[in-house]
Amino acid sequence: MRKSRLSLFKSTSMFVSVIGIILIIATIVVVAYIGFSLISSGITTGVSSGNQYDELADLKSNYTSLEAQFNSSSDSIADNRYDDVRLQLARAQSDVDDVESALAAGKSADEVNDRIDIASKQIKICRETINNYTS
Repeated sequence: MRKSRLSLFKSTSMFVSVIGIILIIATIVVVAYIGFSLISSGITTGVSSGNQYDELADLKSNYTSLEAQFNSSSDSIADNRYDDVRLQLARAQSDVDDVESALAAGKSADEVNDRIDIASKQIKICRETINNYTS
């Protein structure tokens, strides 16, 4: 009877040890996978935000050129139209600032891209408004 209890204890002990080793290995694999996923998504986000910073620089450049165009031709714009153009410029500036703040806050790439699209459309509207009123 003692030999069977000892044998049962040894086999149970061995089984628990093997299960423990398997669980430790599985835990290491899961943690490594999660770590790899986080690192690779961080790299992808970094590349994506790099492109977004380039687009922000383009938006700022476009806004600056529009503002310069407006300032150089503001004398030829009628008073009531001057306010319209100035309003469009203010909206464009606000949208460009919105893109910049989203990038600084680390917002998601989709949200930043949406804001970039909005700012691009507003700059286009502003350009058309200035061209219509200065022609």
